Amino acid sequence: MKKKWKKRSRFAAITMFSTLLLVPSLAQPKEAKAATTNGTMMQYFEWYVPNDGQQWNRLRTDAPYLSSVGITAVWTPPAYKGTSQADVGYGPYDLYDLGEFNQKGTVRTKYGTKAELKSAVNTLHSNGIQVYGDVVMNHKAGADYTENVTAVEVNPSNRNQETSGEYNIQAWTGFNFPGRGTTYSNFKWQWFHFDGTDWDQSRSLSRIFKFRGTGKAWDWEVSSENGNYDYLMYADIDYDHPDVVNEMKKWGVWYANEVGLDGYRLDAVKHIKFSFLKDWVDNARAATGKEMFTVGEYWQNDLGALNNYLAKVNYNQSLFDAPLHYNFYAASTGGGYYDMRNILNNTLVASNPTKAVTLVENHDTQPGQSLESTVQPWFKPLAYAFILTRSGGYPSVFYGDMYGTKGTTTREIPALKSKIEPLLKARKDYAYGTQRDYIDNPDVIGWTREGDSTKAKSGLATVITDGPGGSKRMYVGTSNAGEVWYDLTGNRTDKITIGSDGYATFPVNGGSVSVWVQQ
Repeated sequence: MKKKWKKRSRFAAITMFSTLLLVPSLAQPKEAKAATTNGTMMQYFEWYVPNDGQQWNRLRTDAPYLSSVGITAVWTPPAYKGTSQADVGYGPYDLYDLGEFNQKGTVRTKYGTKAELKSAVNTLHSNGIQVYGDVVMNHKAGADYTENVTAVEVNPSNRNQETSGEYNIQAWTGFNFPGRGTTYSNFKWQWFHFDGTDWDQSRSLSRIFKFRGTGKAWDWEVSSENGNYDYLMYADIDYDHPDVVNEMKKWGVWYANEVGLDGYRLDAVKHIKFSFLKDWVDNARAATGKEMFTVGEYWQNDLGALNNYLAKVNYNQSLFDAPLHYNFYAASTGGGYYDMRNILNNTLVASNPTKAVTLVENHDTQPGQSLESTVQPWFKPLAYAFILTRSGGYPSVFYGDMYGTKGTTTREIPALKSKIEPLLKARKDYAYGTQRDYIDNPDVIGWTREGDSTKAKSGLATVITDGPGGSKRMYVGTSNAGEVWYDLTGNRTDKITIGSDGYATFPVNGGSVSVWVQQ
């Protein structure tokens, strides 16, 4: 999209002077409390990575580089056997087959073999990087045989409303895993382990079917979208069934121990019984004896829904900040007319920063995918500066933004590695200490970090704008007085000297970002 700047004369040459309620009059040392290295997660896949079985090997080879730029944890794609070799992992067939057994016409998954996965994890660990495994527990796909099941059709827009009488359907619900047999688990899935499906093989009929049987109903509590959003796709797992609950808890612990995981990314949590997810995470931590950092994907642009979920799981996990992503999307597509003062409005990072995983893009929002809302490339460096140089939230960097997305359209995401690398360096080396916000202008906003005495030369000033450019006068602390700062991004070549009062005026180019740090 060609950038259209605001036509506002008062912003022709913007210089914003923001004052603090209390300006320190005495020189103050940088914070004495020791600062730990900032954590940064990376989602190490995009939807269209090649089906060449080399992704685990790419990850292993990339580990030293990722560590050097400040990546401290990697979110891996779903590692288990899907409906086919090309399955991205969200059509899970056998959770115990990590690329080890000949099933669905393949031994390896899209990403490689189990041995290659474990080698990648070991290399990541040796480079100081944790590993979070993607966990898909809402549904199963690619069943081995069909079963006759009594079901009713429901209204897709209100799954509580039945739209037909009972009749028998031929449902793909039988899983006996002939290639794996009973290795690791002897659990075999049948129709009564599920709540519903979306295909009747006998009629080649696509509907949302709710199963009939003793105790059968949609799980509760889940998202109230569409009346009850338990059903998403394929054969929907029934978490009111005690055998299912026990098996999935057992598997979660097995997966962590077998691979050496340090945490989980939980897929589609708004479709899964909230109390089960709370218990599942608690059980995994108790059984592994590890912290097992966990982030859930509750994808809804609704802060109230996110906070409700966090309360229901007793805050035992974090969530991706979907509302922040949508604010970035709106700013990037606003033609320069987005009010930058609203960038934090209704976001999880503003409401509960310790439980927010902040992100710019993911595999679902990238071009051509189900939740497509792609942040425009020109704005992405601004968005990454926002999540990487601020104190709130745990930032996640998208593989497709670093290395580009493949896809089949002209709307692919270009590789932005050269733009993101300086921002990763800013987070790794400079983004420490007290934060002061200057989110007070519709075009130019900024924030500062005053630095920490345990991090040499730490402290920074970030300025971003969706308008024609300008500057912000901001306080960076009297402990930085007299220092000469430069723009780490390379977007500007000026040098800025911090005043004796701890203030300086930091410029930024139009539609751009500058991150000022000590020279």
